Amino acid sequence: MTPCDCWPDRRSFLKTTAAFAAGFSGVTLFARPTAAAMPDESDTIVGPKKGYTPEIGTLTSMMAFMRGQVLHSVKGMSQQDLDFLLDAKANRIGALLMHLAAVESFYQLNTFEGVPPKNMPKEFKEKWDVPQALGDPAREAIKEHSLDFYLNLLNDTREKTLAEFRKRDDKWLMAVDKDWGWGPTNNYCKWFHVTEHEANHNGQIKLLKSRLPGAKPASE
Repeated sequence: MTPCDCWPDRRSFLKTTAAFAAGFSGVTLFARPTAAAMPDESDTIVGPKKGYTPEIGTLTSMMAFMRGQVLHSVKGMSQQDLDFLLDAKANRIGALLMHLAAVESFYQLNTFEGVPPKNMPKEFKEKWDVPQALGDPAREAIKEHSLDFYLNLLNDTREKTLAEFRKRDDKWLMAVDKDWGWGPTNNYCKWFHVTEHEANHNGQIKLLKSRLPGAKPASE
């Protein structure tokens, strides 16, 4: 995946994701679910969640399910596994994990603080530019870390996202950014993109995992 796949200039993405986000909201956008309608607090139940407005809760349930898939893919990986480089054009699994945190941090600044993509602060760039862009700089710099290092980054980033979601409502989620790079889009579409982006990289991780030295034949 190239860097542009993660940021707001994917024209083809707009048609599918915006349509999904708009259609998913349905006619009960601002309805409060009753206690009986509240789904079980499980990552395999997609729907409203306690502590969030209905649509934000539904979004968090999709994000949680996808995160669980990633965690399953990398469970038990050694530092050697995370640093494995398939070829000169591939990414290390560890770098992909850090990349997921970078992209989520980007959307935090944009949607929670209103920072335009071109105005990302110096602190963000210093911490996340390399994992955001991947490529040769990431192949050189992002290695020799344990799995816990990457999982802590992902967890800390997600906890911040969830804390900010709890402060907001479905009206905020549907607010449209008319100046977005791929065209007018809302916060729902942006955060659904974070989810489908994670799914895309999980596929890469699973491919790389299947190519690790001594890996067993894939069962999927």
